Amino acid sequence: MSKFKKSRKNAAPAKIADVARMAGVSSATVSRTLANPAIVTESTRSRVMAAVRKCGYTPNIAARNLRARKSLMALVVVPNIANPFFAEVLRGIDLKLSANGYGLIIANLDGSADKEARYVDLAAAGQVDGVLLLCGHIPQGVSRSLFDANVPIVAACETIPGAAIPQVEVDNRAASRAAVRHLVELGHRRIGYLSGPSINVLDKARRAGFMDVLGSLRPAAVWEGDFTFAAGVGAARRMLDMPATRRPTAVFAANDEMAIGFLKTAHAAGMSIPDDLSIVGFDAIEYAEYCEPTLTTIYQPRLEIGMHAADQLVRLMTAPESSRPEIIRLETRLLVRGSTGTAPAP
Repeated sequence: MSKFKKSRKNAAPAKIADVARMAGVSSATVSRTLANPAIVTESTRSRVMAAVRKCGYTPNIAARNLRARKSLMALVVVPNIANPFFAEVLRGIDLKLSANGYGLIIANLDGSADKEARYVDLAAAGQVDGVLLLCGHIPQGVSRSLFDANVPIVAACETIPGAAIPQVEVDNRAASRAAVRHLVELGHRRIGYLSGPSINVLDKARRAGFMDVLGSLRPAAVWEGDFTFAAGVGAARRMLDMPATRRPTAVFAANDEMAIGFLKTAHAAGMSIPDDLSIVGFDAIEYAEYCEPTLTTIYQPRLEIGMHAADQLVRLMTAPESSRPEIIRLETRLLVRGSTGTAPAP
């Protein structure tokens, strides 16, 4: 072992005063640099960080957070972590939070009221500095709601109508109109709809967009699903039980998972996609590019949704007095791929 390594092993842990002396600045400047690098000059920041590395100084994050009464953690509430839609949203959240010195705790509700109540208690106990809701409602505890935790809250993905909190959304109704209009322009008149749960805020908007375009036309079929692959499989089996002359020639599914499950099941039963049946999904998850044929779908900017939502939350956590509730609406677009084509001849 080298003399240097021996001396570092036996030396007392470096203190903030050691860093300050080596960098030629005050201890307060070192503290400011480590807590918020953006508020000091680049030359000061460079000297301080070089001294930190040379001294081997490690800030006592727990003590600092205790003094500041901050956890530097945010709670991200997800309805179902198994849904691949949320992967890119969470990545965007993590990118923005980590860039601002925050970590995240993922709260996977998975339909459990007990878990929801525990996460409300977690926020109320001061274990997080803010909450990002991707679940479409305000979590409820046994005797209080998340609002009672007195922490900043931002909603994204599934917005919460009427809630006076910042929200990040897309225009689900307009996006659905674009999807169904695409099918009508291809000559389809018998169009089916594979929905999410009827009480879900996303499905209400997407179903409304579907009906906007159909106008006086009646849906060829409506199947209620739950945004899972299995729901798509089940709906396709019910379609295959219909007389061939009554089956839809096109199906719009309220998300990609259900669309892919529907596509796979119809194809396995001998239907040609898109010659016999066209299918459109919603979300543009990665799987949609790798199924066969590739899935026509509505693109949502999931990474940007996460980043915008986290940016709103960081501003509320760091400067709540200067932030106001804001609704951010991001653009969607139709991605035309291999699963849609002209309607078959009658």
